[in-house]
Amino acid sequence: MDYCVILSTTGSQEEADKIARVLLENRAASCVQISPIVSLYHWKGEIERSSEVRLLIKTTGALYPRVESLIRENHSYEVPQIVKLPITAGLPEYLDWISEETT
Repeated sequence: MDYCVILSTTGSQEEADKIARVLLENRAASCVQISPIVSLYHWKGEIERSSEVRLLIKTTGALYPRVESLIRENHSYEVPQIVKLPITAGLPEYLDWISEETT
């Protein structure tokens, strides 16, 4: 089984909670961790600084397209961060739990 963590950010806690719930209700993720962050980035020729909320989404590689689609459908950003990072190793029982909680 192929496991991954998907990173995304939103502009508010409410939007992060909404996306996390959608992912969990659709069994596209086993867990979504949410934390406030500050981001500095290039956007349209300027350096921007924003308070954002990071989502750390645990799922399987096979579900990445579904997660991406659900985030895009529920996200307010013009270009949302959606980045897949492979999990190359992990506690077998934890990885089994990810499998059990996703479809």
